[in-house]
Amino acid sequence: MLREVKADERRVALTPDGARALASDGRTVVVETAAGEGAGFSDDEYRAAGADIAVSSREVADRAGLLLHVKEPQTSEFDLFGPHHTLFTYLHLAAAPEVVAALTASGCRAIAYESVEVDRVYPLLAPMSAVAGRLAAQSAATYLEARNGGRGVLFGGIADVPPARVLVIGAGVSGRHAAAVAAAMGAEVIVADLDETRAQAVARDIGGNTRGIASGPRVIDELAPTCDVIIGAVLLPGRAAPTVITSTTLASMPRGSVIIDIAIDQGGCVEGVRSTTHQDPIRDMGHVRVSATPNMPAAVPRTATAALTAATLPYVRALAAGWPSAIARHPELVGAVNVEGGRVVHPEVGAALGL
Repeated sequence: MLREVKADERRVALTPDGARALASDGRTVVVETAAGEGAGFSDDEYRAAGADIAVSSREVADRAGLLLHVKEPQTSEFDLFGPHHTLFTYLHLAAAPEVVAALTASGCRAIAYESVEVDRVYPLLAPMSAVAGRLAAQSAATYLEARNGGRGVLFGGIADVPPARVLVIGAGVSGRHAAAVAAAMGAEVIVADLDETRAQAVARDIGGNTRGIASGPRVIDELAPTCDVIIGAVLLPGRAAPTVITSTTLASMPRGSVIIDIAIDQGGCVEGVRSTTHQDPIRDMGHVRVSATPNMPAAVPRTATAALTAATLPYVRALAAGWPSAIARHPELVGAVNVEGGRVVHPEVGAALGL
């Protein structure tokens, strides 16, 4: 298991309990030193779980065939991979052509967490989407405060004063969780999705001051001038995120209103958006405050690592037994391979990159 080197990434691919499960299967578990520190897990905890501690990423790569990561490889890691490696991580390659070039050159098999699909459900993307959605709502409430450059609106309002109006675009996992937290804080919530039935089902499940509507450019532009917050929670698996919040939308929103672009890992859903960081998470786009921070769950790394491990561990244990065994137990892994044998093999990723 490799230590994360992406800026601000504090998660780790496996908890000590996950390492213990692999060791109990008879696997040799090699953990790069300090890999778990950001999430509050020490080298000693991994040793106690039966793992070996490696002094460098190179030692991990030299000793292990299955490499676990959380985020896509960074430039400093490009030379770690070879044809004998299987890399299992979030890749989001549609927004990272330089990573594609490095992985294809290495000859490794790269399996993306976000591409594992079972009956149109993405079990390894879902827990992080849930975390990101919940963070989006609580962050938006903070950014609305005047001290943070917002328009000074209390999310839940108060007697005789209306609450914030929050538009959530996308009724998938992240959108559902964003809407649920916003509603629980007392906001008026509108869930918009291309599938109106799904949007209405989410609104019914959440209850409170929540309603679901059919999404579309005209609908968003009509609602934007009345919204304090818009949360962009759209997803096209394997492809770049669609632009659903245009410059026209931005210009029509109230001064000091807030946008949270959860889709930034896939390029973002706001026209002209640039990534923000965990240290500097929000910036002005005109008179609107926009937060577009990749790897949002890294803000709560202990919770996120535990959730990630719970979802990925069955696949990791299967992969550790070898590829034929893994795909026999989890045939959905075949469709999750993004790069293999020096080429992009995932059709959506290939289409997004023009390959």
